[in-house]
Amino acid sequence: MALNPDQFHDHALTVADGDRRLPLARMTGWDISPFEQEGLRVTPLRPPVLPEPPRHGEDPADCQPCRERDEGIWVNDHWRLARVPGVGVPLVLMLYPRDHHDLEDLPDELAAELGLLTTRIARHVQALPNISRTHVYRFGDGAAHLHVWFFARPEGQAQLFGSWLVAWDDLLPEYPADVAEADAALVADALVASHGGHRSAAG
Repeated sequence: MALNPDQFHDHALTVADGDRRLPLARMTGWDISPFEQEGLRVTPLRPPVLPEPPRHGEDPADCQPCRERDEGIWVNDHWRLARVPGVGVPLVLMLYPRDHHDLEDLPDELAAELGLLTTRIARHVQALPNISRTHVYRFGDGAAHLHVWFFARPEGQAQLFGSWLVAWDDLLPEYPADVAEADAALVADALVASHGGHRSAAG
């Protein structure tokens, strides 16, 4: 059985200093880390908060993705794909079910389609010129409506490898929107060809 919240907190503090700061992560020593270890320190570990605060959109009546169910660059009967603006990497896309579901309550038929869509979107993003990889993420702590992130990792940028890509994305200057829009349109067209659906009029 997993440790309860207090046990987990107490266990983590066994390696913390007197200010409840954990040692720097091994990841900060990787050559792809966006931060130098000198001067970097960990935020003090706070005690657990119970009950956890509700996420955005726990009630479908207050759910923004539900209100935007027809918006994006591509839609089919069950899913929509949208471009995330204001990012630093070449392209960030987000896939949502059009109806209100999270990952753990996704019906089996939608779960099967999610697998196909994830593969196809990643393939189409990675086929864009000057893109080497597609990173795929699902977090789920901020919003109750399932949303899957697709990050395009630019070719040749070795510091942007791996799990630090999200941090680099937040540090980089905003990528040219017109280039990202054109690439998103290419992905949407390729998705129509490989998976059906259609380009969204709102995209």
